[in-house]
Amino acid sequence: MRVGLQALGIGDGARPEIIKAVAAAAETHGFARLWCGEHVVLVDAPDSRYPYSADGRIAVPADADWLDPLLALSYAAAVTSSIGLATGVLLLPEHNPVVVAKQAATLDVLSAGRFTLGLGAGWSAEEFAALEVPFAGRGRRAEEYLAAMRVLWAEDPASFAGEFTAFEAIRVNPKPVRGGRLPVVVGGNSDVALRRAARHADGWYGFYVAAADVPSHVAVLADECARTGRSLDGFTIAVALTDGTPGQLPGLAAAGVSEIVVVGTPPPAPEAAAGWVEDLARTWIVPDE
Repeated sequence: MRVGLQALGIGDGARPEIIKAVAAAAETHGFARLWCGEHVVLVDAPDSRYPYSADGRIAVPADADWLDPLLALSYAAAVTSSIGLATGVLLLPEHNPVVVAKQAATLDVLSAGRFTLGLGAGWSAEEFAALEVPFAGRGRRAEEYLAAMRVLWAEDPASFAGEFTAFEAIRVNPKPVRGGRLPVVVGGNSDVALRRAARHADGWYGFYVAAADVPSHVAVLADECARTGRSLDGFTIAVALTDGTPGQLPGLAAAGVSEIVVVGTPPPAPEAAAGWVEDLARTWIVPDE
């Protein structure tokens, strides 16, 4: 079971000295990946319901520092050499897909092929309104944008024509390191999101999932893969649990989970942040026998 860490980009985790300390310690102590999420916009009193908490409210204060995940992970890439990097998740419908394709491939090149692009459709209507992107149809937009980006990563020149984006004979370089293909995971815990992951992605990232719900989510993934002629073999299933304990890892592995993502807020002093990561590693990472 791989163990990832989502601790960068927000609050104290947005400070460069903390990013450096956490990233270096995570690499040293065996974490598989550093995950970093995104919100371009937060508002003080949203009407939109946050889907990952019981009360429908996001715990991050609206005035907290929240770094752009691609830039934050670029900094983390520069202070590490082997740990994986992943957005958990980037809200794709809010962005120009041509720009994201270039940014993601750039990060993949700068990190020597360590980057995984985690994508989501988004939940905040207020955020979409501020960015002047329609909230309705965001799932279809995300799927089309991903298809367009895969064309850009694989072809040169590249052409695409869709409902939301189109381009003709353009060159967008660099290409991703791994043969013009960047690993993509899709986030979201609804059946719609799970089916989107199974149809269009290389994996699924379940954020704040109850451990008891993991098998049913995996069953939805398996059912959709079977319906579309895919196999779950090689399909990444990463989850951040609401109620996770290390003792649950064998059962989660048996259910098909390939990576547990530990979510936390590092302490404000770099030396304390490094020690905090070490303590998490002792708790969650089982040494190879």
